[in-house]
Amino acid sequence: MNTLRPLSAAILAAAVSTPVLAQDDIETVYINPFIGYQYFDHKRDLDEEATYGFGLEYRFLPQWAVEAVYSKANPDIKDSNGDVDFEEVRVDGLYYFGNQSETVNPYLAAGVGHAKFDGGTMTTPGTEHEETRVNLGGGVRFNMTDLLSLRADLRALHGLDESTFDAQASLGLSLAFSRNTSEPEPAAPEPAPAPEPEPDSDNDGVPNNRDQCPGTVSGATVDRNGCELDSDGDGVVNRLDDCPGTRAGAEVGERGCELVTLETITLYITFPLNSAEIGSQYDDDILKIANALKKNDEVTTEIAGHTDSTGAAAYNQQLSQRRAEAVAERLVEIYDIDSDRVTPVGYGESDPVATNETDEGRAQNRRVEARIQVRR
Repeated sequence: MNTLRPLSAAILAAAVSTPVLAQDDIETVYINPFIGYQYFDHKRDLDEEATYGFGLEYRFLPQWAVEAVYSKANPDIKDSNGDVDFEEVRVDGLYYFGNQSETVNPYLAAGVGHAKFDGGTMTTPGTEHEETRVNLGGGVRFNMTDLLSLRADLRALHGLDESTFDAQASLGLSLAFSRNTSEPEPAAPEPAPAPEPEPDSDNDGVPNNRDQCPGTVSGATVDRNGCELDSDGDGVVNRLDDCPGTRAGAEVGERGCELVTLETITLYITFPLNSAEIGSQYDDDILKIANALKKNDEVTTEIAGHTDSTGAAAYNQQLSQRRAEAVAERLVEIYDIDSDRVTPVGYGESDPVATNETDEGRAQNRRVEARIQVRR
């Protein structure tokens, strides 16, 4: 019989040392005092008797617990004036159908214990009798608060030595001591302070340190460099372009529309040496240009000055520009043509129409052309 005691201790030690498997578990220790009734097998010749005791329960997982129990009773011997001192120590395993946070916790239980009858039992009254008993049963725990709970328990107990069958019903008030074994969530790192935004003076979404076109008009669509979009590459931004999709290389007006040359009037004007003054004999030719412009307010003219190759190219460039400006000035001041419709451009000796090897050819190259164009 005494082999039960080290066996019970080993079971209890193994249960207590069981690792907590879930980080979110709550471990609970219950102190379970109880009172009840013990019903003895008829072979024992003992009356039913009140019993009392206590248990120490360790609930190491939400559904699993182990409990060491001590109980005591003094049942009377039937048909005799004597009684028996009854004591039992047992170790039980419990499986709960819920967790500690639920109000009602039903459970199943099974265990093994060592019982002692002293004072006369069975067929040998007046002598001590010990036996091993196994039990099976269940109950329910009713949680009133986090600290207090009621527990009702019912067990069937089988004595292995004499093949007896006893029963015990009990009711107890339990004290609970719990601790949360969950690992605390790591504190969220403090967010890094947001960097100070780069200044964007024109509010186009591109900071100053990357903005290649500062001062963009408010609300304009810009590229990654902060410049307004010019989808057709004609030099007029989309916002101002009335003719999107202009062909590559086309000459366009200020609204992004292609300039169409309607007429080119060539003037062969002889200028004094190193001079841009125009003699009055060329008034009729300049008048032709003025009349062409006055016929249609939608046309403009480019006054293109040209020279022959005599002299330095840089000098010829300057000379052609001055002569083109002289014709443009005559159109504006004498014939009252708006200055924004007349553009003087000097081409120097870069665009000859004849050879510069002869006097006749050089004379043809010294010219001013008026290119009449539609303005869009």
